[in-house]
Parts: sequence; C-alpha cells; structure tokens
Amino acid sequence: MNEAITYQNWQQISDTFPIEDETKGAHAVLEWAYRTYQSEEIVYASSFGAEAIVLIDLIQQIKADARIVFLDTGLHFPETYEVIDKIEARFPSLRIERKQPKLSLDEQAEQYGSALWKSDPNQCCTIRKVIPLRESMTGKQAWISGLRREQSPSRASTEFLNKDEKFRNIKICPLIHWTWDEVWSYIRGHELPYNTLHDHQYPSIGCFPCTQPAAADGDSRAGRWVGSGKTECGLHTK
Repeated sequence: MNEAITYQNWQQISDTFPIEDETKGAHAVLEWAYRTYQSEEIVYASSFGAEAIVLIDLIQQIKADARIVFLDTGLHFPETYEVIDKIEARFPSLRIERKQPKLSLDEQAEQYGSALWKSDPNQCCTIRKVIPLRESMTGKQAWISGLRREQSPSRASTEFLNKDEKFRNIKICPLIHWTWDEVWSYIRGHELPYNTLHDHQYPSIGCFPCTQPAAADGDSRAGRWVGSGKTECGLHTK
C-alpha cells in the first residue's frame, strides 16, 4: 500500500480535511486522492446517480482522464445508460469502463433460475455487482464512492477515508457532509446532465427490477429492494 496512507493512519488523515469550503471538503479530499495515488491505483466506482454527477464534475476538474467504472449489470434503466452517454459527451477525456459480469442474464438464469433478483437478491448482487467490482479492484489501493451520511442510517458514520474490509483497500467518500438539496443545487448550478428518473421520485437508482419510487423525505434508499429487508447491494458492507 502507498506509504502516504496505511490502515493505521487513515482515520488521522481523514480528520485533517477542512469542511468549511463550498464543497464541504470534497474538492480537498479528491485533490489529496489523486495526488496520493497513481492513476492505475485508484478508481471511481460510479452509479451515475445524482451524487455521481457531482463527483464526476469535481473529479474531472482535478484529473481530466480519471478512471471510472460503471457496474453494468444488464438490468439498468434506459435512463441510466442515457446519462452515461451524456457524461461521456460532456467529458470525453474521462476513461469510463462499463464493467459487465462474467455471466450473462441468460447464463445466470440457467444456473440459478429465472429472476434471481426475486428469489435471492443478495446472490444476484454478488454476481452482477460485487464480483465485477472486486475484479476491477485488482491492483487498486483506493476507490472513490458517493456515499453521504444523510442517505440512510447504515451510512451515517461514513468518514472521508474508510478502511474497506471487503476489497482490502481504502474507500474514499468525498460527499459525506453534503445534503440532498446541496447535491441538486450543484447539479443545477453547473447545468450538468442527470438521470431523469430523479424527476419522478427516484432518489436512489439501481437495477430496474429492484428499484421503485420513494417518498421525497426520509431514507433516500427506501425505494431499493422494497419488502425484502435488504438495504445494500453488498458493495458497502463487510
């Protein structure tokens, strides 16, 4: 691991970023990240939701050719692919990879039965998201995520820098202090493209079989895996 940060001092470094600026520390965190890690040592795993659009704009200001990986499960809404196309047109220097699982949807159905997202959503997420991201993490000392503390109780204690047990590296979360309103103020103020499903009560957008509209207040992830007791896809859990 880079000598600039170890599992022993990540918390100490995380506490040094100022949060009084207009980006609540996000710009400083990203400057540190791309200064600390070489291009092939760090990746932004992006969902291309609202938080992602803010992060992408901030990242391209610092590292115009930054590497971004999108976990293309094959089950995303058409609107999600549309916003990726728009971002690629807006920031052509960014290196955006659409990472697909090894199993096609037909192969997954043959192996595990049809509509695995209904019978075993955790297994489906493992196959289509966790394993592909683990593959993308090969050789990576750090990855960037758009988690915000306000999003849900499970994310309330997220720090700028987090020891990631699952991928055995450092997870960098520049937007932890941002509110939902601040995310949208930034998007509109910079006239950035965004997923139009956000205009139809979709605060959090994942795969279409497992995402429904949610109330404007409360847990922004309430529309994910409704009725299953599941709240995370597995990328942010041990």
